[in-house]
Amino acid sequence: MKKILNDPFSYVDEMLEGLCMAHPEFYAQPEARVIARAGGATQGKVGIVTGGGSGHLPIFTGYVGKGLLDAAAIGDVFASPSVEQMAAAMRRADGGAGILRLYGNYGGDVMNFDMAGEMLEMEDIASTTVLLADDIVSAPPEEAAKRRGVAGMVYAFKCAGAKAEELADLNEVTRVAQKTADACRSIGMALTPCTVPQAGKPTFEIGADEMEMGMGIHGEPGIWRDKLKPADAITDEMIDRLLADMPLSKGERISLLVNSLGATPPEELYIMYRRAKARLDDLGITMVMPLVGRYATSMEMTGATFTWCRLDDELEALLKAPAACAFWQV
Repeated sequence: MKKILNDPFSYVDEMLEGLCMAHPEFYAQPEARVIARAGGATQGKVGIVTGGGSGHLPIFTGYVGKGLLDAAAIGDVFASPSVEQMAAAMRRADGGAGILRLYGNYGGDVMNFDMAGEMLEMEDIASTTVLLADDIVSAPPEEAAKRRGVAGMVYAFKCAGAKAEELADLNEVTRVAQKTADACRSIGMALTPCTVPQAGKPTFEIGADEMEMGMGIHGEPGIWRDKLKPADAITDEMIDRLLADMPLSKGERISLLVNSLGATPPEELYIMYRRAKARLDDLGITMVMPLVGRYATSMEMTGATFTWCRLDDELEALLKAPAACAFWQV
């Protein structure tokens, strides 16, 4: 393991401390493993809270900010936050209008957030849940509720956050979050593993000349493993698989996120975007506000994910609404 760290077991806490020191205009750490907006909760606004394991910056913590999230609970690398941490994040986001719990469909996160919600109900803080389940490889369409949540969270944070800034009520913010989640589909591919600091060894092994299609952000198995293919062939397969799961018609609008899993440089992402845009142009699909860069990572894994969000007038307006955090400003 070659990493820039001190003690592997202090990795997350030192990272959070540095994040808040670097960006005090956005982030505050009111208690351990909880990041909240620097200005605190906004009275009369629905609070949006997320949570999950570290190792995925900007998700989860990085998207706390105006027009986005109000608070996040942070676990160890690839590990769920505790019930108490999730409940604390919800309290910090409470502006008296209720809380939306918006996060990925992972067993530990679901169990702990459900328990945290029950705790808050006893304190008369109402909450709702929307789960992201956008990874098409993790379950077939007929079992879509079992799918993992990946970079579709970026779009859900943005659209729900914009709706909450309008001071919409909890039901409306929840509706928009669910509508956005339902409009997202994702697929990933990986060339190398990453190393969890506390484990000290790679999450999986893959040949120097190999790639794996459909691998999950924690190293979950994909669809196939074979020799590395050219960028256009990789992109074509990812687009084809997304289209098979969510067919698009001429004249439709989408936003496409071409995301680095950590180590893949922007140059290679733009090579992939170039091919994806040409493919979608040929189908008569209109591209709106594409995103290319590191939006949802997996430590230093080399690889990329594609996420698209199918837009209508409402979602497009919310996507384009102002927002600001240290990693993304609109």
